[in-house]
Amino acid sequence: MSTASERTGGWGAPAGLLAVLAIGLLAVPGLVASYWLQGQLNAFYCLFCLFFSTNLVICYWEMCLFFRRDEIESRVDHWRRWQTDTGRTPAVEFLTARVPLKRILSPTVWADVWATYSMFDSAYADRNTYGFNIDIANGFTTPASTVFLYAAYTSGEVPALATGIVGAMLFWQWTYASTLYLVSFFVGQKQRRVTTREFYVYIFGPNAIWILIPIVGLYVSIRLILDGDYSVLGINSLLP
Repeated sequence: MSTASERTGGWGAPAGLLAVLAIGLLAVPGLVASYWLQGQLNAFYCLFCLFFSTNLVICYWEMCLFFRRDEIESRVDHWRRWQTDTGRTPAVEFLTARVPLKRILSPTVWADVWATYSMFDSAYADRNTYGFNIDIANGFTTPASTVFLYAAYTSGEVPALATGIVGAMLFWQWTYASTLYLVSFFVGQKQRRVTTREFYVYIFGPNAIWILIPIVGLYVSIRLILDGDYSVLGINSLLP
């Protein structure tokens, strides 16, 4: 596999579309279950249903970052040469390249998420950096708590106090880690190496989402703890 565009053969779909479909497949069951149980869809619930589903997909990518770290370092050189030769953005090429059905779960394929992202932040090709290690940590430590909150927010069958405590810890972790990443990006003066558009699209935008939504999550968690019920999520639970 020399370039992302060569992932052909048989049925396939663009990598970006596959990511969106994966998020949808994870989110739809929760939305359907919530509507079936509550007879309505709460705005906070919908937001976190999508957010949790997105995080689970990204956790898989972050596991790929760990297991394919050697290959990512070599792929960075490939993408850098490709960018020099074509003048195009590797991230766009990767997201629009067709991935064959038999490879949609391949760690090697999704490791290119990080190889192309390294064009904007070289930290992901260096296992000694904060960015590299904090994403690996997220990939391995947050899936269980994410699934727990997803299930609790959907059913309301877990004591609200317990859900609120777990949520407060997890959302604070995301807020702190993402804020520190942006700070480290500026301290390292990496913003000078990317265009303004690249900074806002690939650096600031994604990390802002991982700061702002967890801040809302902290609010919801505090409400769960103080209220002792799931009313903030539109659920009338009988459990304290």
